[in-house]
Amino acid sequence: MLERERRLRLLSDADRDTIRLANDPKFSRWLEQIKAIGGCANPVYLSGSTITRDAVTGEVISSYSTATEPGERLAVRCRNRRASVCEPCSRLHAGDTFQLVRAGLSGGKSVPEVVRERPRLFVTLTAPSFGPVHRAVDGERCRPRRDAPRCEHGRPLGCGLDHADDDHMVGLPLCADCYDYVGHVLWHAHAGLLWDRFATAVRRHLASAAGIPRSRLGEYLVVSFAKVAEFQKRAAVHFHAVVRLDGPDGPTSSPPAWATADLLSEAVTHAATTGYVTPPDSGAYGTERLAWGAQFDARPVHSFDDPDGLSDGAVAGYVAKYVSKGAAETGAGLDYRVTSLDDIRAAAVNGHIRALMGTCWRLGGLAELEHVRLRTWAHSLGYRGHILTKSRRYSTTYGALREERADHRRGDTRPMGGPDAVTESAWRFVGSGHTPGAAGLALGIAESHAQSLQLAREARDDAARWGEWL
Repeated sequence: MLERERRLRLLSDADRDTIRLANDPKFSRWLEQIKAIGGCANPVYLSGSTITRDAVTGEVISSYSTATEPGERLAVRCRNRRASVCEPCSRLHAGDTFQLVRAGLSGGKSVPEVVRERPRLFVTLTAPSFGPVHRAVDGERCRPRRDAPRCEHGRPLGCGLDHADDDHMVGLPLCADCYDYVGHVLWHAHAGLLWDRFATAVRRHLASAAGIPRSRLGEYLVVSFAKVAEFQKRAAVHFHAVVRLDGPDGPTSSPPAWATADLLSEAVTHAATTGYVTPPDSGAYGTERLAWGAQFDARPVHSFDDPDGLSDGAVAGYVAKYVSKGAAETGAGLDYRVTSLDDIRAAAVNGHIRALMGTCWRLGGLAELEHVRLRTWAHSLGYRGHILTKSRRYSTTYGALREERADHRRGDTRPMGGPDAVTESAWRFVGSGHTPGAAGLALGIAESHAQSLQLAREARDDAARWGEWL
């Protein structure tokens, strides 16, 4: 026993904890729980019970309690969308986003397939320029300028280098002193309001083109959308949105004949070029007028690949790819909140990001900007909107997708709800995270699951290619 204790002391904390877990009589059940949540990196633990009874007789139809579980608790997913925080849950979230967006484009998940025949656009809205930044252009120099002009601070106004996409200089200002950090932060803080005015302007243009009052547009059609926010290399947010026209009853009804894809494109273009927001005036920064950038794009979405548009699957995949990225992964902030200027100084970010977070902190102390809570959102550079938002009638919801997945896993054993069944539940939070040994085992489970998904994906692709060849 002394020799065994000596050998154990030579092991790392993770190895000792792994041995402890493996010797636990309920280790196999714990392993089942971690496999069921896909190797989640930061699981949430709940303790409690659920009982379903017949409402008339009081007979117990089904029951579950954590009393017999390891540690008398049940592990559930953290459901964090950021791959830098939990890759297994972010992968699942990206898959749900793909299904949510694709359902609004090609049907399914309670959305009729006739939505493929609706006028649809894939719209890109960007932030304006806040100053020249280094950029990566294939085979071209960054910002070639004749005679090497300099700004008022003595820095070059051009760059003759050919940057690679992963060059750390891409997105950084040519002159930080000339860069409009105040305008950048204020634009982020009001981007949500700018989107709301964009959507309102689209509806107003459609109503005006049809010669009907804006208040009666809902009697003829509904504008449905789903949008995702993405940080560019310069750390400015831009939006990708799917915009669709439906009839007054949503996806199940068709819009009037005059509501064409060309009219929708005209309305979207008009809204993008005329909309603006004016934040409160301040003695600290003066008067600002916030509008969309010049890099605007609106392309039709088709059911299949087309030279003049995008396919349903391509758009859904593009949106899902970006929704799982955190601020730290895109180099545009942090995945955790800061509470002081010292936190900003200590953050592992470049000078451009640090200047944006510092600007958020300074502007956040102004009374006229108290309502936008810049200090609370300094870690995301002042942007306080959701990564993905959608209108109510666009398609299904994340909650519905999760419930459908849970039903599929339960199979036919789930008792049917309704007036004859009453469910009583009592749950409480009892902890989160992994011990050192459990974290290593969960990581192995997550990697194995990811490899299985990759092999299945390759097998489907191979089968499709062989099918086409045959």
